[in-house]
Amino acid sequence: MAVLAGCGLIYEYLLSHYTGRVLGAMDQVIFTMIGLMIVSMGVGAWCARLVKDAFTTFVWTELCVAFLGASVVLMIASMVALSEVFPRLLAMVYGLPDDLHPVGGVVDWVRRVADFFPYFMGVLIGFLLGLEIPLMARIREQLHARRLSHNTGTLYGADYLGAGLGAVIWVWWLLQLEISRAAVLVASVNWLVGLWFFIRYRKFIQNRRWLLVAQGVLLGWLLVISQMGLLWTGQLEALLYQDDLVFSHSSRYQHVALTKRWQQTQSDPIYTLYLNGRTQFSSSDEHIYHAMLVMPAMLASNRQEKVLIIGGGDGLALRDVLTWDPDEVTLMDLDEEVIKLFSVPREDGLNAPLLALNQQAFSDPRVDVVIGDAFIQVDKLLQEERLFDVIIVDLPDPGHPDLNRLYSTRFYTKLKNLLMGDGAISIQSTSPYHAKQTFLCIGKTVEAAGFSFVQQMHQNVPSFGEWGWTLATRQGASPKKRIQRLKSFPEHAWLSKDILLGAFAFGRHFYDTLPEIKINHLGSWQAYQYHQQDWMTEQGALSGL
Repeated sequence: MAVLAGCGLIYEYLLSHYTGRVLGAMDQVIFTMIGLMIVSMGVGAWCARLVKDAFTTFVWTELCVAFLGASVVLMIASMVALSEVFPRLLAMVYGLPDDLHPVGGVVDWVRRVADFFPYFMGVLIGFLLGLEIPLMARIREQLHARRLSHNTGTLYGADYLGAGLGAVIWVWWLLQLEISRAAVLVASVNWLVGLWFFIRYRKFIQNRRWLLVAQGVLLGWLLVISQMGLLWTGQLEALLYQDDLVFSHSSRYQHVALTKRWQQTQSDPIYTLYLNGRTQFSSSDEHIYHAMLVMPAMLASNRQEKVLIIGGGDGLALRDVLTWDPDEVTLMDLDEEVIKLFSVPREDGLNAPLLALNQQAFSDPRVDVVIGDAFIQVDKLLQEERLFDVIIVDLPDPGHPDLNRLYSTRFYTKLKNLLMGDGAISIQSTSPYHAKQTFLCIGKTVEAAGFSFVQQMHQNVPSFGEWGWTLATRQGASPKKRIQRLKSFPEHAWLSKDILLGAFAFGRHFYDTLPEIKINHLGSWQAYQYHQQDWMTEQGALSGL
């Protein structure tokens, strides 16, 4: 029972983790999936009283759990891939232009089915898991030919302890494995339990021949998935992107995918990086995004000797910072594997274009890389009484509660205390068009953290659409005035002084709703809630930085 409970909890985590990755809105998916599986386990436990033959049903239950557990990743990947490919197939059938895919009607129906399917699988597996404890209780009583006074306590005690062990195994081991491989490993345990139970209590089991055949077929299926699962899921994932998928890897914190596209007008291919299915950058226009992120803060600061970059594990913001010839740069990022992808040459040469794109910025001796949670790591910088002329914050949108705290007054207050009095800070602030509430909330929260001058900018980045940044200074003049006073403007392949100053201008009524926008205090989840409303409710989009 302890072993099965550990497997059951891992299935909950595995389904939640993978579904959140493919559908987006990670936290909502996790909470919904776990809740549904718990409810369905209750339904399964209630339905177990209808079972007449506990021994035979238990073996079939473990076979079904093992089959579904091993196959669920492939099933979900297939449904999501189908929903993405279906509009393209219709476009081909009806001869529509490459940039025009059908929407609505059956296309939306297929997509809704694909979105619902992971939850259906979670309910199905949860129902089967719910059968285990009642069946085990009846089996123990039948074996001992009497009602056991300690039966319930023994089984539930084993269940809870086993679940705790399963959580440890998931966090410290399975989470680091490729998801389909982790699923097969856990399913193999269910298969072994079912096989052991079949051998140990075969005299109580009916239809033994069919069960033995099923055990052999399932073993073969587990072996096939263990060998081919990674290839199959990779091929299905490739269908989600219009470009060629050249790299796919799941780190401890996120799923990384890299695509390549050849374009007739360019001699070099276009590379696009996705983190958890969301576009992180495209090599075709990342120079626009990073110019708007880095240059305004460098221009608005009185000095550019000491720079702190939070996020930016791709090294592209770092590349732009190094052109200012700083004395030292500290880059802080959570995911060491992303850093390695953009800093350490691979034997297969796959990341050579990425190293060329960031101009091997991480190899510069002036760069100090700090791996860890920025919310905690900045405290260490404060304890060391470090101060920086410029701070660049290049973090993902607050689309998860864990990220929300990095957009809170508490975090921005810490950054303010790390900033020189005549320095400047630049913050990636999502899209002012698609996520206006979130954009305004970030600016208002920065101001509430004690910065004297807070101004926001926007610019069109083709890969993302209209995007925004927040610029702030502690004292003196506002960032815009500091830039306006500059007698000379650095040479840049794209950005000019007129373009930059124009980026501060918004539509006439853009800030009319600002008084209604709430500040994101630590624990309020306000930025996260705004982000969910903006991207999910208004736009139904799952893309963004």
